[in-house]
Amino acid sequence: MASKLNVTLNILLVLFIISFANVIRFPLTPINIETKRSLGYPRDSLLNFTELTGIYGYPAEEHRVVTDDGYILTIFRISRGKKYHGKTKRPPVILMHGLLQSSDAWLDAGPEDGLAYLISDAGYDLWVGNVRGNYYSRSHVRLNPDRDPEFWKFSVDEIGFYDVPAIIDYVLYYTKADKVNYVGFSQGAGTYFVMCSERPEYCDKARVLITLAPAARQKNTKSVLYRTVTEGINSLENILRLSGVQEVFSKGALSQEFLAFLCHLNWASEFVCATGEALFDSFHPGSINNVTLKNLFGHFPAGTSVHNMARYGQSMRSERFEKFDYGKSKNLQLYGSTRPPEYNLSAVTVPVIAVYGANDHLVDTQDVDWLMDKLPNVVEAVKVRDPLWNHMDVTYSSMTKTLLLPTISDYLLKYSYD
Repeated sequence: MASKLNVTLNILLVLFIISFANVIRFPLTPINIETKRSLGYPRDSLLNFTELTGIYGYPAEEHRVVTDDGYILTIFRISRGKKYHGKTKRPPVILMHGLLQSSDAWLDAGPEDGLAYLISDAGYDLWVGNVRGNYYSRSHVRLNPDRDPEFWKFSVDEIGFYDVPAIIDYVLYYTKADKVNYVGFSQGAGTYFVMCSERPEYCDKARVLITLAPAARQKNTKSVLYRTVTEGINSLENILRLSGVQEVFSKGALSQEFLAFLCHLNWASEFVCATGEALFDSFHPGSINNVTLKNLFGHFPAGTSVHNMARYGQSMRSERFEKFDYGKSKNLQLYGSTRPPEYNLSAVTVPVIAVYGANDHLVDTQDVDWLMDKLPNVVEAVKVRDPLWNHMDVTYSSMTKTLLLPTISDYLLKYSYD
């Protein structure tokens, strides 16, 4: 009886979260930019990627990439860092965000701590990606995301098969480089593994893969909130689809606007929002400062599909890193087997560096260890020396420069050339 009650409560919680996050999607921003400024919203929380980099002296270019299946992705380039005056190092570096994030996540900690600023200041031609479904890549050559449910029929499976290869091809074509260096956080790493399994020729287009809290199997995830939401969406996907809910946690939806409003208030950001972020991940006092906390909720969550969230719910339950499980009959039709096929992690032949935290409640160290055992060319797996380092620290911590950047810089330099 207690177990059934828990299941019922979890389902009700997920329905509430989805309703709060997505049922009310504003066609226009409910509070305009000028009003937000007058209310004291932080300036940086209201700016987009090129505006943010520009005001700090890092002019960025905006580029459009079209995938083989018609999605239009917006990516950004910082060709030279403000603090670097030497010859730009080669090859170009691609920096890829995690689930429910956008390219802005790499800027929210500011020019002293945001990895986009730090990597460009180290002398690299930096390309910052966005994947389908977030607010920078909510476009298609044929489909309208507000009218066509087909737009939202994607998960990490499609992101890895289409988006990552398209971005790599575009960067190589534009820069005339022969290879890239790739830095992927969480989903941004997991989708690279998908690509190597399904399109191994692309695995050879990188000199090195630096993974930050890489998300593949997530069987041991400790975050109760994250697990409840993703597993709940996995169970309720068909109901949500029939109810017309295809997109979740989008920028401009009630959830994001509410968080942006609440967290710009000093008392709320210091207590309510910081505590909420910690409950989603884990507590790391002093790591994400109050200014960054206010900025990030202007850009987070950035949106994705119900189907992608359901895919993460599946990863919580499975011992394998596998394709989406549609059920026995549809699996048989699509895959030729009743179980979804495993991704071939032995195909990830590129040199891999993994950097992860002991206190990460989204990508648990047990799952990182499992992944490292499966990959054939792991150069080093580095546990961040701060025992409280968690998942969200990767993009937002004020200690990035001392705890994360040295490892990234060492390996980018090792696999670079003049």
